[in-house]
This record gives sequence, structure tokens and C-alpha cells, in this order.
Amino acid sequence: MRVFLSRVLSTFATSPARLEAMHALRGAARRLKLRPAVVRYFHQADDPYSVLAAHALAPLEQRYRIRVERHPVPPPGRDAAPEPEMLAAYAARDAALLARAYGLPTPMPEVETASAEILAAGAALRARLGHYQGAMFEYQREWFWGLDRLHYLEARLARAGLDRQRGAAPLFPALDYDLAKANPGARRPELHFFLSFRSPYTFIAAELIEDIAKVHGAELKLRFVLPMVMRGLPVPRAKRLYIMLDAKREASRRGLKFGTIVDPVGEGAERGLAVLHHAIAAGKGPAFMRSFLRGVFAEGLDAASEQGLMTMAARAGVSAQEVRAALADPSWRAVAENNRQEMFAHGVWGVPSFRVDECLMIWGQDRLFALQTQILDADEA
Repeated sequence: MRVFLSRVLSTFATSPARLEAMHALRGAARRLKLRPAVVRYFHQADDPYSVLAAHALAPLEQRYRIRVERHPVPPPGRDAAPEPEMLAAYAARDAALLARAYGLPTPMPEVETASAEILAAGAALRARLGHYQGAMFEYQREWFWGLDRLHYLEARLARAGLDRQRGAAPLFPALDYDLAKANPGARRPELHFFLSFRSPYTFIAAELIEDIAKVHGAELKLRFVLPMVMRGLPVPRAKRLYIMLDAKREASRRGLKFGTIVDPVGEGAERGLAVLHHAIAAGKGPAFMRSFLRGVFAEGLDAASEQGLMTMAARAGVSAQEVRAALADPSWRAVAENNRQEMFAHGVWGVPSFRVDECLMIWGQDRLFALQTQILDADEA
């Protein structure tokens, strides 16, 4: 029953037809009531992503027939941001990277001027609408985090007929990896890929990472870790829901099937990592990684069941005998912990994350454009 409900509910929640119908109904209701189109922006003054995102407010109002409401908010709670010190350090570096990509000034934290009452009101509105962090844009109950998700918002506004420059390129286009720029050097760099079997963003990155390594002549090293909740880091419901819907957008943009999900947390993830550990040693790691992630995030396979895991293994060329040997070997746990410690030592605690040789760690399937820069720099070194 648990598996059945997971498949049905996730398929329903991520259904493009359902989402488009909801968008259409909300748009129609707004027009019938003669209300203006409103985009709410939730600004956290000490957050570099928010400071950077604030640059988009005036251009959005100029380009689209919308009104942007700015709501100051406090930082998210520890349940949504469990490593606040590491997050602050990483956000400063990552937001500076985004600023360079979009040709904007490097963001610096602002001095908070909003009163406690205003911050509390912003936090209450944000929570009522279903979110938890800053640098968030909300339009008709759909959420967009930071500059690098604004192309989705712009597409929504254009479909609603709100674009004053119909057919023009978005103000903030998607930042993507360009395989055409691959230029393998004489030296073969190491590409470390830190992954979890419960991360939908890992699923998206896993479908791309082999091609990236191949076109650059890089040696791909799979570095698996336990899911965050299995490492004692909380993931609240609002965060899980946002991640699932955002991953659906990201997967769809890349032509990937996604949304019929059976959460592998617990036994499913452990069994998968045990098999992955042995598959890596046998030269079948990437194939099993992709098969497992497709199974749990696109096909509704239950990794905690023998049938589900064997199906994932067989199509990756991993035999039933190899699966049983892997499940009897607990040595994967020490490897996962060593990988986690290395991730933390490089200032990152989430996946998917990437590192080229000994360069700085890059976090997120939406930062592959930055990974490309690292690989090209390594090729030229």
C-alpha cells in the first residue's frame, strides 16, 4: 500500500496536465476578478542570493505587465537550513559565481532595516503560501528560487500574455552546460561526483555526468553518501514538496521522464548503495547509478523489494549473484562516511556536488555551467 500510494500521489503531484490546469484556473480567476498579476518576492537581507535576486525586480516590472510585491523575511529555521554557517560561506561564493554569469555586481549582505513585526508578517505569508527561505519568487502558488529559476517564471508570464516584448529572449536565461565547448586537453582530469540515491537532483545530474566526463576525457569517480535524513539532517515537508516540483521542471526541460516516485529512504537507499559499491569496483557503477535513479524517480520501482532492486541491477549488467554478494558486504558504509567527511571538508553538505581534481566543490545540477569552467581550466593547466 505504501508503494502504491507513493506512485499514485507523486505521479498526480507532478502531472504536467494537472499543473497547467491549476495555472489556467488561477489565471482565469484573477482575470474575472479584474486583479493585476502579482509576483511576490521574499527578501532576506543577509542572504547573498536575495541581494542578487533583488536586481531582477525592476527589470521584471518593466518587461512584464505585473506588480512585484517585496516582502522582507528572516532566515529559514534550522530544519530547512541545518548547516547555517556552512550555508553562509557557500552562498557568498555561489552567488558571486551567479553574478558573474549574469553580468551583475557581486552581492554583499545588506544591513537589515525591516522591523521585527514586518519580518514576522513576511515569514507568516511565506509559510502560508508554502515556503521557507529567502530569494523566493511566488506567482499563483508556484515558486522560483533566485535568478537561475527566473526563466521558468518568465515563461509562465509569457504564456499568460503578460510579456510586453512577445517572442524576445528571457531577461534571465537558463545557465546550461555546453557540450559543444568541450576541448579535451592532454591531461585527464578527475571528475568527482558526490551523489545520493534519494536526491531527485542527483537523478538529473546522473543523466548528464557521463557525457560530460566523456567529451572532456575526464576520469569519472562516483562518491556516494547516505541521504540527508539518514545522516540526521532534517528535510521538512515544504522543502520536500518544492524540491519534487522544481526537479520536475528541471527534468522536463532536459527531456527526462520524472515523477512516478517510490521514496528509497531507509532500506531501499542502503541496499542500492551496497550494490553501487560493488558495481563501481566491477566497472558498472555509472550504469547501475542511472538505472537505480531512473527506477525510483521515473518508474516507481521499489528499491526495498527484491524484485525492484533486481530489475535495476539486471538492466545495468549486474547479476543476481553480484547483488546478493553486495548486500552481504557492509563495507560500503565506511566508504559513504568517508565521502561525507570529504564533502564537509570542502564546505558542502548536499548533493549532487562535483569537484574537478582539487578545485573548489560545486553544488547542484544547475551549476554544471560552472563545472564546465573548472574542467576547461583543468584541460588548459
